[in-house]
Amino acid sequence: ANIQDIYPLAPLQEGILFHHLLGGEGDVYLLSGLLGFDSRARLDGFLAAFDAVIGRHDILRTAVLWEDLPEPVQVVLRHAPLPVEEVELDVGGGDGAAQLRARFDARHDRLDVRQAPLLRVVIARDPRSEGWLLLLQFHHLVMDHTTLEIVLEEIASHLAGEEASLAAPLPFRSFVAQARLGVSREQHETFFRGMLGKVEEPTAPFGLLDVQGDGAGVEEAHLELAPELAERLRSQARALGVSAASLFHVAFAQLLARSCGRSEVVFGTVLLGRLQGGEGTEQALGLFINTLPLRVEVGEQGVLASVREVQRHLAELLRHEHAPLALAQRCSGVAAPAPLFSALLNYRHSAADSVAEQIQWEGIEFLHAEERTNYPLTLSVDDLGVGFALTAQVELSVGAERVCAFMATALEGLVEALERTPERPLRQIDVLPDAERHRVLVEWNATAADYPQDTCIHELFEAQAERTPDAVAVVHEEQHLS
Repeated sequence: ANIQDIYPLAPLQEGILFHHLLGGEGDVYLLSGLLGFDSRARLDGFLAAFDAVIGRHDILRTAVLWEDLPEPVQVVLRHAPLPVEEVELDVGGGDGAAQLRARFDARHDRLDVRQAPLLRVVIARDPRSEGWLLLLQFHHLVMDHTTLEIVLEEIASHLAGEEASLAAPLPFRSFVAQARLGVSREQHETFFRGMLGKVEEPTAPFGLLDVQGDGAGVEEAHLELAPELAERLRSQARALGVSAASLFHVAFAQLLARSCGRSEVVFGTVLLGRLQGGEGTEQALGLFINTLPLRVEVGEQGVLASVREVQRHLAELLRHEHAPLALAQRCSGVAAPAPLFSALLNYRHSAADSVAEQIQWEGIEFLHAEERTNYPLTLSVDDLGVGFALTAQVELSVGAERVCAFMATALEGLVEALERTPERPLRQIDVLPDAERHRVLVEWNATAADYPQDTCIHELFEAQAERTPDAVAVVHEEQHLS
């Protein structure tokens, strides 16, 4: 009696469910946000407003079921109250927010996605103050970044007593129908075979190949581009009649080409999914985004021609923005289980203020947010309307700050070439910042060592062999020689 609707999953939901089922202890797509409240009354008001928002939107009352079914489905319940758990924090255990985050860390914590809503709230009294803490966990199966912002906006409207002014909610099933029925599977396959059919090796920047990780070994870094560089990028985009996003895709391709030694690279790009969704979709809730591969040549072709070609490829990709990623990958020549790519670019139009800065509610403070992916190298570009900000999430062995610096250098070289030498081959644009160049050419080559100047090399070898006759001298595959 409590079931309102049943329908299939959208393409990206299928991929995220795959990683959820593949995962062990934790869940890379269980995202979180932490808020602070100055009183219990303020906290209770927030929870009541949140419950009202859940009642408005079907995607927030959705569970995902797959057992004994031919394919997974999402089941919308008529009533799915927000689960709230109250815990007690250790008075002597240090910062309360850190305690709460550690106890419910998605690296070892999971949510049962068969139970709606795919949201959970944990509250606790802050041991260092009279205030309260609220940890919100939500699964990426039902919410993307834009959806979270809309949820917070609607909560604010309820807190201000302005809920009557909210627009009527749109059902998520309409988007799923469009995603699954808009373009045929055969059309998707024809397109991606043309793009990826001749690709036979994975694009693995810095040798990173594991795309089934849980984000545990990933670090994050942020970099805001210099205002002058941002203005030059926008100026070139306007002059060429292309999007700024195209320039960032070209620069990212340069970075990947240099870091894996290839002249042809493939990487994932995040598509918004709301652009062709019809009227009101910009305020609809759900998981609208999708990740699909883009192939870029980084060779002798001129910089200007490369930018125009990437703009054209992105426009073509939009027609297939709801294709399943698994389908696209099967159209390549890369044999399973090797991944087609291990790097992701997420170009998103963001408000100038972060989610934390948008929450200017009396007595409520946004303290922390965390989102991750299964990719070992993810670069998010926040288009702030005027400036740009980079956020890199990268394996510790590579370094997130380094990737941000590589990207900034690639953008600088790209825009300079567009301004002065647009026919210059794309492969000649450098991505190494000065500090990195010094590291590679000077620091890593600081190998000078003292040795006897009056002894021949074979005599030094004989002396070492006499001193350590049992030491391993040569290794070849499984063989070791002393």
